[in-house]
Amino acid sequence: MAIAAAASAAVSSPNPYCRPNNPRLPHQQETAASATLIVKPKSSIFGRRALSSFLYYSQPNDGGRMGALRIRSEMTTASATTDDPGYADRGAGLHHIPRSSPFMAASPAVASSVAQPPRRYKKNVCLFYCEEMREIAERVALESDSIDLRSISWRKFEDGFPNLFIPNAHGIRGQHVAFLASFSSPGVIFEQLSVIFALPRLFISSFTLVLPFFPTGSYERMEDEGDVATAFTLARTLSNIPISRGGPTSLVIFDIHALQERFYFGDSVLPCFESGVPLLKNRLQQLPDSENISIAFPDDGAWKRFHKQLQHFPMIICNKVREGDRRIVRLKEGDPRGRHVVIVDDLVQSGGTLIECQKVLAAHGAERVSAYVTHGIFPNRSWERFNYDNGVGPENGLSYFWITDSCPLTVKDVKNKPPFEILSLAGEIAAALQI
Repeated sequence: MAIAAAASAAVSSPNPYCRPNNPRLPHQQETAASATLIVKPKSSIFGRRALSSFLYYSQPNDGGRMGALRIRSEMTTASATTDDPGYADRGAGLHHIPRSSPFMAASPAVASSVAQPPRRYKKNVCLFYCEEMREIAERVALESDSIDLRSISWRKFEDGFPNLFIPNAHGIRGQHVAFLASFSSPGVIFEQLSVIFALPRLFISSFTLVLPFFPTGSYERMEDEGDVATAFTLARTLSNIPISRGGPTSLVIFDIHALQERFYFGDSVLPCFESGVPLLKNRLQQLPDSENISIAFPDDGAWKRFHKQLQHFPMIICNKVREGDRRIVRLKEGDPRGRHVVIVDDLVQSGGTLIECQKVLAAHGAERVSAYVTHGIFPNRSWERFNYDNGVGPENGLSYFWITDSCPLTVKDVKNKPPFEILSLAGEIAAALQI
């Protein structure tokens, strides 16, 4: 603010640091209003660098034009400062300006212009998508006017191999580009990888791959020599996406299943791990019994993953134990009596663990039981195993089963079928594209 104040009064000030018509700035000799304010930081702290900036003030000069004050920072050695009797003990940086100095008067226009925070840069993004993700891509575009949807021609040759075409490839040169992918089955991964590897080579400014659900590894157990870690294979493949003009590819994934999988990616890709849990928290606040919510985790792994994001809720932890060939869910800690308990996990496959957890919570006195998973996979229509309680009680089913739209094929199956409710990732994806 002191610099801004200095700008408006520099012309008439007798201050020794104000040099009218500085001969070293010949372009300022055109006006009587031009001046230079000398700023002397200590050389022992700042080294021998020079910094400069401009401020404009609203007083016209003799020619009727607006004058300019150049703020110049000069480095001085210890010997050079001896000529300045007021230099000592002023500290590094700007010289102290007394309150009585005429520099303290400033025009409101200058002060307001200097005080305004810089506008946040909004990145315009060309968003491509696979056919499965068309609906969520359209919702992402509705979240921000800086996202422009672009389509791809997904065709096949007679032998069944992909025949792909990116329309107006020249038109995306110099643009920020993203691709919204869905690796829902091995049969669609190859054609999408072909597009993913092609886009960065089209002279684009940057490339972002949004893969809401990282599919491999959910069933994998490395127990015997010879077991193949397909999650590592896919991570290595994505790590070799060509570098665009802006650098490595940004990879956005939501709630990756095994936390150690984040270390599978190489240095040629920048993984950005997001979560769908904030969507759940917003939805819980809208419930009429929002003050009576407890969070349950079906196992210790789910607790490790999510408890920090849900630490403001009372927590219940279950665990799975083996009895012969069966896996039984038991209550490990926490009290569900009289509470609306929400079971939280990252994904659901067959749903057996969630159903057993629901039964245990109901048996221990829970008033209502609901569930949330980020990724509703439900192979072989296993979603049909989940019943709606219809207000009768948790023994009969779930009050709500929230999933995101990370798996679009599942969304089509369960949409408008209680207890299922869809929480869209569109807003989270639109925000991630601005990173």
